[in-house]
Amino acid sequence: MSATKDIKRRSQSWFGHSGKRGFLYRSWLKNQGYPSDLFDGRPVIGICNTWSELTPCNGHFRELAEYVKRGVYEAGGFPLEFPVMSLGETQMRPTAMLFRNLASMDVEESIRAKPPEYRAVNRCTGTPG
Repeated sequence: MSATKDIKRRSQSWFGHSGKRGFLYRSWLKNQGYPSDLFDGRPVIGICNTWSELTPCNGHFRELAEYVKRGVYEAGGFPLEFPVMSLGETQMRPTAMLFRNLASMDVEESIRAKPPEYRAVNRCTGTPG
């Protein structure tokens, strides 16, 4: 892999360097079994997932995220899923409304702090119906 002179993708500033910094970022993902060819400059797509067993309206998000990841691979990208705060109106007292700003901040800061340039977000609005 060679470092490009004009780094256009956000993820390339993490994974595209040929020096120690790029090695460190790539190695943290390679130890999870990701092959070297996924770091060839393809777009990294982050998938925020609010799946939780305590959030009934998000119960299907685990499977949905797998479909999204499959689609990203088929389109030539490198999907990376990461968790964010999950709220469930039916399982929180007194109400999930108290935590909506916190959940929003969690998603925003998680996106800002991670290398993917494109994101797919799974969230439940908490409204019935």
